[in-house]
Amino acid sequence: MSVEENKALIRRYIAELINTGNVDHVEEFISPDFTEVYAGKRYQVGIQGAREHVIGVRQTYPDLTLTVDQQIGEGDWVATSITARGTHQGVWLGMKPTGKTVVYTGVNVERVVDGKIVEHGGAANLLLELLEIGAIRVVGE
Repeated sequence: MSVEENKALIRRYIAELINTGNVDHVEEFISPDFTEVYAGKRYQVGIQGAREHVIGVRQTYPDLTLTVDQQIGEGDWVATSITARGTHQGVWLGMKPTGKTVVYTGVNVERVVDGKIVEHGGAANLLLELLEIGAIRVVGE
């Protein structure tokens, strides 16, 4: 697939799965060898792990919507700058639901091979949101 086709696949994955929570067709987007990368560690979670991740996030933020702000692609890799919005309605980081809306930015980095996402990693700017919902607080002056 071309870089433009890979970028379009990621946009469709966000629009059709992440933003709806409908994981019925996750295998159209995710490889059986799908790997998540967090804090330098690799976790091969496959299709079922990707499905469970989307379901889990949607349980915490049932109205979650990701907006694609920008994309850059090179070879098999696609970097997507996003803005996420959702209402904290489920347990998150051990914290009871606050009903507060969270808005944060992040960057997702995916590798696409043969029309399927095989790897995902990224980073999100959550400090302000964690402060706003009370998950963390400033101590001292």
